[in-house]
Amino acid sequence: MRDAATGPAPLPDGFSASVPQDEDIDDLVRLLRRHEREARGWPGAQSDTVLAEVSGRGASTHRHQMVRDREGNARAWLSLHDRAAGRVLVGVTLDPDLPDAEADPLAEWAFTRVEELGRELLGERGMQRTQLDSGAFADDHRQQRWLRAHGYDHVRDWWQMTRAVDPEVDAEPPELREGVQISRVRQDDDVGMPAEEDLRAVHLVLEQSFADHFNSYRETFEEFVSRLREDPGHRWDHWWLATVDGEPAGAVVASISRGSVGQEGTASPDSSYIDYIGVHRRARGRGVAKGLLRTVIADAAARGRASVELEVDADSPTGADGLYRSLGWETKYVTQSWHRALTDDPRGDQ
Repeated sequence: MRDAATGPAPLPDGFSASVPQDEDIDDLVRLLRRHEREARGWPGAQSDTVLAEVSGRGASTHRHQMVRDREGNARAWLSLHDRAAGRVLVGVTLDPDLPDAEADPLAEWAFTRVEELGRELLGERGMQRTQLDSGAFADDHRQQRWLRAHGYDHVRDWWQMTRAVDPEVDAEPPELREGVQISRVRQDDDVGMPAEEDLRAVHLVLEQSFADHFNSYRETFEEFVSRLREDPGHRWDHWWLATVDGEPAGAVVASISRGSVGQEGTASPDSSYIDYIGVHRRARGRGVAKGLLRTVIADAAARGRASVELEVDADSPTGADGLYRSLGWETKYVTQSWHRALTDDPRGDQ
């Protein structure tokens, strides 16, 4: 990691940086897909997701820089997502085709630029400190080397799990224990939006459910709803609330995960993705989590989805992976979380 006294790392000769625009979306998608193919084994980036981050609904909470070489080829993309007070998600993607001799100095510039943009966000929020939350695929050793060199610590592994959906077998609604009810969030017919009471109940029960989980932090209701709506796959009818004896006890928020497009232009079927599932401690052992999971599976089967996907903490204190495996989920690949602290004073990071 560069010493603060040395100043920012320079952009390598022949490279130029700019804020990406709509006309850059296709190049960014191709860059991401090259990176995913090399680091994970297959590409998955979609144009609608990238567009949402760069200029769509989610653009207001993001900072971006795109780097091109002297021939105009997209070689790097870095993004910061001001997710909540004290939390900034960081993405640094470099072209895997660049040899280390060219990629290393570009990575040095990119991670230094991340710090500069991060301090801009700190200033806007009037804060002195935040967490930079970045990541890497488990087999992407070059990305891990850059993260470590720039002060990030590998803090967690995440299993990315998938379960195939059988439209004939999985379409049946779940059998629930006595006192347990699961329903979609209610719709307010007057404004065509979900009932705020239900949305707040979902937010509250998830906040309470994750209070004892790794890296838990408080996210306001407004931040929570706004962030989830930024996802192009977001749908209000993918939110469910569970009650036990009439009291909110669990919730799940899911979305559409678009099928990837192959080299020949053929697309795989869409899937459902579970963004959040949580059960309040007072309701654990009542079959709420299993009921919520089977509800999403049945919904996916009714919609003709290929699978249901989710992410689980490899060291989850609740042993959630055991429940997922018992219901047919399998680990498809593994990702890592890497964290570092950022302060408003560069000298405070040393």
